[in-house]
Amino acid sequence: MKLAVLLMLAVASGPFASAKGPPALREYAVRCARYYAHAYRVPVELVEAVIDVESDWNPYAVSSKGAVGLMQLMPATAVAFGVRNRFRVRDNIRGGVAYLAWLIHVFRGDLRLVMAAYVAGEDQVAPHGLEYSSRQVYEYVSRVARRYKRRRLSATTGGKL
Repeated sequence: MKLAVLLMLAVASGPFASAKGPPALREYAVRCARYYAHAYRVPVELVEAVIDVESDWNPYAVSSKGAVGLMQLMPATAVAFGVRNRFRVRDNIRGGVAYLAWLIHVFRGDLRLVMAAYVAGEDQVAPHGLEYSSRQVYEYVSRVARRYKRRRLSATTGGKL
């Protein structure tokens, strides 16, 4: 167990730990995000906005609560969506997008609730809906919404804002 933690810390602080990572890894992550967004019928801009906010495209990001990778998957979420290695770019994105697709179904397309559940857990949000109140969750949902809107606007204007 200690070896795994040391390895994780070494990777997280190594040459690939910058927020943007090596250009080839970043390009691969973008391709994976777009592929799985289409495969699961989740807006590409939403997937990219989540990655922006969750990890700033750092595949080795680790939160203080134990969320890992580009889409900051918690261990239970990773298991539920068949992710074996949360640091593996393709697996992390596939699991995160599958989770988003499931949440979109559960919350009938209400992206405010989807994003609140993504960060706080569906068990916290489902019983309360829009009445759920947490400053941290509100700020998270607002950040993702701003990124999502900016990305959608950029997509419709050909990358020019």
